Amino acid sequence: MRSDSERSLRAGGNNFPSQNQPNIYNSQHFPQFMQDTSKIKERIISILNFEGPNFPSPIASKIQTSILFTSAFLSELVSEKRIKITNMKVGNSPIYFIPGQETKLESLAEKHLKSKEKDAFVLLKEKRFLKDKKQEPAIRVALRSIRDFAIPEEKNNELYWKYFLSKEEIPEEKIEEKKPKENTFQKEKSLEIFEKKEAKTKKKTQIKKTAKKKTSPKVNEKFFNKIKEYLSENQIEISDIIGFSKNDITLKVKKDSEEYLLVAYNKKTIREEEIIKAFKKSQEENLKYEILSLGEPLKKVSAFIEALENIKEIKKIN
Repeated sequence: MRSDSERSLRAGGNNFPSQNQPNIYNSQHFPQFMQDTSKIKERIISILNFEGPNFPSPIASKIQTSILFTSAFLSELVSEKRIKITNMKVGNSPIYFIPGQETKLESLAEKHLKSKEKDAFVLLKEKRFLKDKKQEPAIRVALRSIRDFAIPEEKNNELYWKYFLSKEEIPEEKIEEKKPKENTFQKEKSLEIFEKKEAKTKKKTQIKKTAKKKTSPKVNEKFFNKIKEYLSENQIEISDIIGFSKNDITLKVKKDSEEYLLVAYNKKTIREEEIIKAFKKSQEENLKYEILSLGEPLKKVSAFIEALENIKEIKKIN
């Protein structure tokens, strides 16, 4: 007599394969791409070589693999520095390309960049170099977001943007000056003034350098990238850039055909002043508004907002 446990084991309680059953954990039952990834990688390289910059989805259909596995192969190739990846995303998908195919990215930028980002791209492509502080605020913000095409360079403590395909150096700025009359007295005087000016400029550059150390541009870049990620994740499109500084950015945005104002503060705590400032700006633009920050608002501010939700009216008693 067999026990109940023996009978259940014979009936199928044992999960291990019998001699007549195939072992699904054996490597011969795995898909071919799991056994030889190098062949798949070479296939991806040949596709990019033949077709140029591409998205994961069409590559996946050509190698007959899921997008998940294709993305994993592409990531490996990027880490091996055999291919490159763009910061620009179309939808949620980046573009992969082989080093040397950068010129082919131009047409993709013209096709997929939107609003101010496209304006900044076209302007930079035409001019080849742009001095940051001479651009309007909207273009300055857009240049920081098209990192594939706008290369930041510093010259004489000034920020310039160089077109990604330009091999030229940043040209020297031409400064027109009136030539003084040839005069020994004038020469001596101008030499003294020059020496004084030189001493002043040295002091100024020292002050600028110390100021730069205090305010790191990386923090602002990090803040801007966080806003970009938020907009991308929530499928929010920028309609216009109202203004920006190192501490705040004001954007006119659109989601699901609804346009509203988005005010982002590079601060961990939001006070009443920031909310009032955003409210006044929204009134000027005649739009609803949303506030973004790096942290939660102060407790008293949150309590005040909650208190206003159910208020009917505030009246004065004569």
